[in-house]
Amino acid sequence: MCGIYGVLTLGGERRAADVLDRMGDAIYHRGPDDSGKFVDRELLLGMRRLSIIDVSGGHQPIASEDGKTIAVCNGEIYNFRELRRSLQALGHYFSTNSDSEVVVHAYEEYGVEFLAKLDGMFGLAVWDAHRRCLLVARDSVGIKPIYYRQDGAELIFASEAKAILAIPGIQARLDPVALAQYLSVGYVCAPNSIFEGIRKLEP
Repeated sequence: MCGIYGVLTLGGERRAADVLDRMGDAIYHRGPDDSGKFVDRELLLGMRRLSIIDVSGGHQPIASEDGKTIAVCNGEIYNFRELRRSLQALGHYFSTNSDSEVVVHAYEEYGVEFLAKLDGMFGLAVWDAHRRCLLVARDSVGIKPIYYRQDGAELIFASEAKAILAIPGIQARLDPVALAQYLSVGYVCAPNSIFEGIRKLEP
């Protein structure tokens, strides 16, 4: 299943790195096999992993050869072998057999347009340290979830809302609009979530 999470500081001081431990602990059930984290000046990025593809070598976050593109990915890229071959032909070097490493090199080669080349079910985040830019995305069908909270100071995202709620100072408050939706149609319509201030990233 796996789970990804992170905090991007948009202004002010970055949160302490132990926030990643709190977020990861909250969704431990999504990835009991492995965990990893990456810390930069304005970014905290983490991952809980359920090992399926490249069990021994698929540790995340995973980085490009120069260490300037870092990614975490929850899900599965079905066409990763085909993409891997085409990226190797373009000169990219792969250090694992993981489908998630394709995300890093495809982003390097194609930029944001790489998303259109992915066939799979995924929630992912790519940090471009050259541009100081974070990309967070879901598969086009919306199989893998991403929740996020954004204000003027930071963007927080995770595979489950409970990872966001694990951060000190963020309280679980019921969203009355979402509650009305749930009572009317039996589910909460995206981009709302049941929690006030936390939204669901649309496919």
